[in-house]
Amino acid sequence: MESRDLLKIAYKAIEDKKGENIKMIDISQISSIADYFIITEGGNINQIQAIADEVEEQLEKAGASPKHIEGYRNASWILLDYTDIVVHIFAKEDRKFYDLERIWADGIFLEKI
Repeated sequence: MESRDLLKIAYKAIEDKKGENIKMIDISQISSIADYFIITEGGNINQIQAIADEVEEQLEKAGASPKHIEGYRNASWILLDYTDIVVHIFAKEDRKFYDLERIWADGIFLEKI
């Protein structure tokens, strides 16, 4: 499955769990880390974990397994690394603090796909 297809599935899963302020960044031309970052936030720990669970479940159905997951227990910043796409799910204050959108501003910000 292509990385853009995985991005679409992850985006839909985040929408389904009411993730807020979803941003997608194509970083393929500026980094070898991944092709895409998808960044969102949730209102509380339960919602943040529910978003992560839904993303993982839907991508698993598509045949993708995460290479690495970080931050699930604390749930202030959950990172789901699928090699070609990396999903960042933040608590609002942590998202503001880490400001990935500013750090990766040289990437291409995508509209809803």
